Amino acid sequence: MEMIIDDKAANWYIEELQLQKGDMVQFFVRYGGCSNVQKGFSLGVAKQQPEEIGASAELNGITFFVENRDLWYFDNHNLRVELDEEGNEPTFTYIEQ
Repeated sequence: MEMIIDDKAANWYIEELQLQKGDMVQFFVRYGGCSNVQKGFSLGVAKQQPEEIGASAELNGITFFVENRDLWYFDNHNLRVELDEEGNEPTFTYIEQ
C-alpha cells in the first residue's frame, strides 16, 4: 500500500493538530462511518507514535502512517489524502493497486 499526502492536506493537519517537525500522525481503522473500501468502517486520525508501520509518507517533517495491523482495511488500495478547499477538510481517495 502506498500513501500519497497532498501538501495542502499535510499543512491542514499541521495547523489543526498543532504538529511540530518530527511528529507522527496515524490513520487508523475505526468502527462506524462511511468508506468506499470497507462498509461499516472509516479512518480516524491521531497524533501517535507507531508500533509497527505498514505504510507511511513524510511531508514537511511530519510522518503520516498506517499500522501494519490496519492494512486489511485498504483491500489492495493506495490512500490519497487531499484537501477539499471548499469544505476546508481533508478527503480520502482509495486507488486500486
